[in-house]
Amino acid sequence: MPDLNKLRGPSRLVAALLVAASLAGCNTVVLNPAGDVAAQSGNLVIIATLLMLIIIVPVIVLILLFAFKYRESNEPADYDPEWHHSTVLELVIWSVPLLIIIALGALTWIYTHKLDPYRPLDRIDANRPLAADVKPLEVEVVAMDWKWLFIYPEQGIATINELAAPVDRPIRFKLTATTTMNAFYVPDLAGMIYAMPSMQTQLNAVINKPGVYKGMSSHYSGSGFAGMTFKFHGLSNGDFDAWVQKAKTEGATLDRAEYVKLEKPSERDPVRLFSTVDSTLYHAVLNRCVEAGKMCMDEIMAKDAMANMKARAAAGKSVSLIPEDDVCTVANAPAVVASLGEPAPGTPVAQ
Repeated sequence: MPDLNKLRGPSRLVAALLVAASLAGCNTVVLNPAGDVAAQSGNLVIIATLLMLIIIVPVIVLILLFAFKYRESNEPADYDPEWHHSTVLELVIWSVPLLIIIALGALTWIYTHKLDPYRPLDRIDANRPLAADVKPLEVEVVAMDWKWLFIYPEQGIATINELAAPVDRPIRFKLTATTTMNAFYVPDLAGMIYAMPSMQTQLNAVINKPGVYKGMSSHYSGSGFAGMTFKFHGLSNGDFDAWVQKAKTEGATLDRAEYVKLEKPSERDPVRLFSTVDSTLYHAVLNRCVEAGKMCMDEIMAKDAMANMKARAAAGKSVSLIPEDDVCTVANAPAVVASLGEPAPGTPVAQ
């Protein structure tokens, strides 16, 4: 009859492994995504893993081999207590990891620049370069408490907790947040990108297969974090046009007054569509001046810079010239920059 005490340990180990496997799940979307940018990131994960396994697998095999060969009961095994050095073994131990580290470093450097989220796309997928005349779809993203606002400036619509884009058309996201730092993540589309109050980040990506994909917040942002999810629809051009038309037909109006109401914290909001949206809303959210009579941050900074330059000029210090009565804003920035070519007589200018 088998000794139950000897069987109890292995049986518990097997049971623990089965439980762990059942909880792990089988979601491999990161390694098999529907977008080219995410696919390239997944390839990097696979390549890096295989390179590291070149070291990990032999080490594990050798540990098991040594433990078996030099077990206490194997008395005939060779044993040399005076052995202490092998040049060949030292070369293998140090050279192979060094080569792998060099390869990993080179791959990481290449992919870090190639997949820079701010870098415009140069291809649709591995087999199709991006035509020079293709215009990316612009989407302005606002991470709110606890919902997502997506503004389509070209189409003049906006949505809450629903995102859509045509298949094989580049998408340029501009992201900000209202109060709390957050992270925008659609695993099938691209890597996550942070959204922060009073700051703008960017993400360039493309979806290559029609479908409905999960989007989420991947950075804890408070009590409503778990419900801060949305659906991303990859659509054909015709279906995307129909989706835009549905928003224009069924949606409400999103002006600044409505946004102030929408900004209040709420959890697990349903999808909402807006047929029209204030064209300056995203800029106002970014610069924290949605409320009437509140000065935008970019204007405050421009006025502060102007006051500083006037003070430096009065003290006889060098300044970078901006016309005296001009404030650099998004609207007049080209004219202000163009005016820098002709310094006013008698004004010290930095060389």
